[in-house]
Amino acid sequence: MKPKIYITRKLPELVVDKLKNAFEVRMWEEEVEPVPREILEKEIQEVEGLYCLLTESIDRNLLTLAPRLKIVSNMAVGYNNIDVAAATEKGIMVTNTPGVLTETTADLTFALLMASARRIVEASDYLRAGSWKTWSPMQLTGQDIYGATLGIFGLGRIGESLAKRARGFDMNILYHNRSRKPRAEEQLGIKYVDKEALLRESDFVCVLTPYTPETENYIGTAELSLMKRNAVLINTARGGIVNEEALYHALKSGQIWGAGLDVFKEEPVRTDHPLLSLPNVVALPHIGSASRNTRLKMALLAAENLIQGLLGETPKNLVN
Repeated sequence: MKPKIYITRKLPELVVDKLKNAFEVRMWEEEVEPVPREILEKEIQEVEGLYCLLTESIDRNLLTLAPRLKIVSNMAVGYNNIDVAAATEKGIMVTNTPGVLTETTADLTFALLMASARRIVEASDYLRAGSWKTWSPMQLTGQDIYGATLGIFGLGRIGESLAKRARGFDMNILYHNRSRKPRAEEQLGIKYVDKEALLRESDFVCVLTPYTPETENYIGTAELSLMKRNAVLINTARGGIVNEEALYHALKSGQIWGAGLDVFKEEPVRTDHPLLSLPNVVALPHIGSASRNTRLKMALLAAENLIQGLLGETPKNLVN
């Protein structure tokens, strides 16, 4: 008898067919709406494998309902939606999908930096609203990118790829990481600095660090107060790393110049969120890895992790 798995969102047919070759598959058939908690609680009781997204909270309470569960395959690099400690206690493997989204997310991060610096969204809205009447010397002026200083928090794969893009703009690149990376420093011409120096010296601060208990509210009032008044904060990591209330006040008061956000503490972000009321914020709906090719690669990698785990192999992307 084939192992049973449950998929928490509708996937491309190619991916589902791959899984059906190895497993008995049940799937939530909606593309946009997440699976309701009560349905997930029911389905997880009967399966050996769970294929999930960041939208599902795979917490200790849910895992206690899953006596047969052997693996949770998360279609994401991050896995803060999963109680990894509880899974480990119960002998449940947890996997993620690193690597395949590196370049796509670095593209989006730099695009968000450019859109924020040059007020692209604000200018487009200005034009569409019929407000553009004439050319004016200081109309919709933004910040220069070429030759500016970029500070990167978290020099993982995405951070290094972002630095490569920034080199093409002749940017001065600083980074702060849990540990220094001499090879990257030499190859990319980047400089390691402490947290405070990065905040003080950077024109653009990009947050790419993983979300952990140590990095929750990593950027708050004290950190924002160190930044230049013309600085731009970019976050494409996780929303909880930046204190959103502190960021709102910093932007509203002119403590910093602008922000580009692809992630929020609560997702989807509510439309009346204070940050969305500010013209100096470019806000996106968590699309860092959203290219067709990358999302398909992520889906296939998550499927491969599940197959390896349930067929007796050690998944190569095991996080516990």
